[in-house]
Amino acid sequence: MIEQAIERLWVLGPTALVGFALSFALMLLLRPWLARYAMVRPNPRSSHHQPTPQGGGIAVVIATLAVAWGALVLSPVLLRGQSGQFLTVISATVLLTVIGAIDDIRSLPAAARLAMQCIAVGAVITALPNELQILPQVPWPIERACLFLVGVWFVNLVNFMDGIDWMTVAEVVPVTGAIVLLGLAGAVEPLPALLAAALVGAMIGFAPFNRPVAQVFLGDVGSLPIGLLLGWLLMELAAMGHVAAALILPLYYLADATITLAGRVVRGEPFWRAHRTHFYQRATDCGLTVREIVTRVFVANLALAALALITVAAHNLVVSLAMLGASAVVILWLLATFSGVMKRR
Repeated sequence: MIEQAIERLWVLGPTALVGFALSFALMLLLRPWLARYAMVRPNPRSSHHQPTPQGGGIAVVIATLAVAWGALVLSPVLLRGQSGQFLTVISATVLLTVIGAIDDIRSLPAAARLAMQCIAVGAVITALPNELQILPQVPWPIERACLFLVGVWFVNLVNFMDGIDWMTVAEVVPVTGAIVLLGLAGAVEPLPALLAAALVGAMIGFAPFNRPVAQVFLGDVGSLPIGLLLGWLLMELAAMGHVAAALILPLYYLADATITLAGRVVRGEPFWRAHRTHFYQRATDCGLTVREIVTRVFVANLALAALALITVAAHNLVVSLAMLGASAVVILWLLATFSGVMKRR
């Protein structure tokens, strides 16, 4: 088992390193172009005060896909009969990247964006093996419909939450890093582990340019395809029998975005429009700096990653329920901190 982990490390380690180097280099090359064609000016809902270029996510996506593709060309055995699914995931990712790039330069109607997202997610779900079922107790058509809805939600999840510097870095790096570790342990298939390694490297390569105060934003060109890739990676993790881990890893993004969206719907607000009511946005009104916010998110996500790894190692229902409960406590503490409850006490 140790020999197999070392063998996987020789693949996943270089994949992450090359992803980092390529993403960093692309950011250096693309930043002047983005500053010319994709500037974002502050508005009352913005968290920044100076015009800043967006679209840096194009470097992350290109690096992720190029490095993963190159690794698979060198080691085609990693596909293990998943070539059709891989091509579909890549194609859907490219589609969302193009849609995001157009939206960053000239805003698209919400209906058009949603239609393209549904097409991309629908293609990925359709490409899943027929025998794949995460919860055998649920009828196959109902589970597929639920996976489609969850996939569309994940595509928008990263976009909704990418509202301050380093936020997506603080989320994606721990989640994908945990999946890479699970890949080394053989708890996930080689293909998702490879994509996770490429993505974590690419995000780290982007991080220096997005640190507070950001020189460039991720943009829809990055947030939409990253959301799709994260959703697919977590679905693959759940398909291996690790449902609790797949729920725990993205729990902060799920909780903040879902509670915020539900609140806006209940209040009758136009939930599809930009706003400043996410918990992390309210934290700035409570006096926390951007660095303090993303540091708390990163630490909480590291804790979630540790709890998720424990559920996989134990592979026991009681342990999984206990770790889900502990994860809920971590997230409730974080949301309470951001909403000012802890400070008032």
